Formats: sequence, C-alpha cells, structure tokens
Amino acid sequence: DIDHLNLRVQKELVEWLNWLKADIGFDGWRFDFAKGYSADVAKIYIDRSEPSFAVAEIWTSLAYGGDGKPNLNQDQHRQELVNWVDKVGGKGPATTFDFTTKGILNVAVEGELWRLRGTDGKAPGMIGWWPAKAVTFVDNHDPGSTQHMWPFPSDRVMQGYAYILTHPGTPCIFYDHFFDWGLKEEIDRLVSVRTRHEIHNESKLQIIEADADLYLAEIDGKVIVKLGPRYDVGNLIPGGFKVAAHGNDYAVW
Repeated sequence: DIDHLNLRVQKELVEWLNWLKADIGFDGWRFDFAKGYSADVAKIYIDRSEPSFAVAEIWTSLAYGGDGKPNLNQDQHRQELVNWVDKVGGKGPATTFDFTTKGILNVAVEGELWRLRGTDGKAPGMIGWWPAKAVTFVDNHDPGSTQHMWPFPSDRVMQGYAYILTHPGTPCIFYDHFFDWGLKEEIDRLVSVRTRHEIHNESKLQIIEADADLYLAEIDGKVIVKLGPRYDVGNLIPGGFKVAAHGNDYAVW
C-alpha cells in the first residue's frame, strides 16, 4: 500500500508526474480507485503537476430498490462525484467518470428509458448537474471487457454511444468497442455529428420525451437523438431535421 499522507511519497510522486509530463509527453492523469485516498491528496498531485486534464475513478454503488434495480433518484451518488471535484478544485482540470450515468443507462436501455429523465427533469447522471466535469462512458476495462463486473447490455451498446456522443459531458470511447467489436464506423458517424455541430461538455439538453420505449432529446437546438424501439416519432421531430446516423433502436437527426 502507498501512504499518500507521507510527505516523501507525495514529493516523489509529484516528481514522477512532472517527469512523465516534461520528458515523456503525457498531459493528463487518470486517478485509479480515487475513493481509496482523499480528494485533498489528489489536489496536491494535480496542483503540483498542472496537467491539462485529470479524471478520477470513483466507483461506488448506486441506490437500489427492493426489485434489485436502481432507484430513480440517484442524487446521493452523483453528489459524491460532484463533491470530489469541488474539493480538488472546480476551476481546475479535475473531472470524474460519470458512473451515475453509466449505471442508469445500463438499465434504461432494457425497456426502461423513462429512467433517463431524472426527478428534476434533467439528465439523471452527473451530466444533469455539472456536465463540464463529467466524463461519460458506456464501458471500460473494469465493468466491461474481460472482467465483466458491470457490463453494458452487449446488444444495446450503440444506444449507449448514441446517448453519450450527443449529450453534454466529455464522452469516452472504449477501445474494445471501437477496435474489436466492429463498431468503428457506427461510432465514427456519431463522433462526426458531435464534431460537426460543435456539441460540447456544457451543451444545452432538452428532454422531449422519456417513456419505457422512447427517449427523445434535443441538444443545443442542433441535434436530436432517439433511443428505443418506437418508430412513430415524426410528429415530435421539428421541421428541417434530417437523419444523420441510425442503427439498432437509435437514430440521430
């Protein structure tokens, strides 16, 4: 174990980070298992190495009901993510992986898309509160990949990408999905839509509909995304929008 309160440990880790930055060329840090040490310690490493970007892995359990599914209200879960960024320094480069969005998406795409509108009418994950500091993702090496600790439903992965790549927050694409699953072209199309219409981490999200079989949202008045099997949504799409990407139970205008 590393004693992060030991001043020598802090000094040597800071020196190592600055070496990685100056000599090797890294310009961002990923704080693994960040709940294993205090945000005050992470702040020391960030302040003394000045990365352009830093993201923390704070993976805690969602609040679950008696049916074994996540509660609609996950405010306590996303508050923990917000608190970490606040303590490290909200004006700096620190962000956290949006595990709240990940956990809700996992269940929502299985016929419960109403979950994607929180009790406050906003996105139910961290992106609903502080999108500029939320790094969204569908899976990574822990929940997905070979470990399968909390995997996204494999046949609905592209619905997950249609969501995170059109929504505020900073989306993160999983290597396995992009290179090993044959999804590169589909993901590329969504990335192209995001880039072309300049969707960014603080883009404005308007949720139009959130039912069991349909989630429909407009972003920055430029992009509309639909998740779910319902096809008859023409009356909900404003004039002038054209389909830019589509796949199994998702479409983007």
